[in-house]
Amino acid sequence: MPMQPKEVEELIREALPNAKITVEGDDGVHFVAEVIDESFRGQNRVQQQRAVYAALKGKMDGANGELHALALTTKAPD
Repeated sequence: MPMQPKEVEELIREALPNAKITVEGDDGVHFVAEVIDESFRGQNRVQQQRAVYAALKGKMDGANGELHALALTTKAPD
């Protein structure tokens, strides 16, 4: 079942409530997201992205995942 960008944002927001989150995508399965959160300070990019993927609660798991692709940018605020 296709997802909307707002649904992806809401999943991320549950785990990172103070983050600045931007999610775009119009086909329901391919998205581009930027997540900026203070909790990322001191973490490497892999750790930051793992936090976001964990927030998606399995929506990207395997061939039957609701999200097919997520181009993800993460960072701590400037």
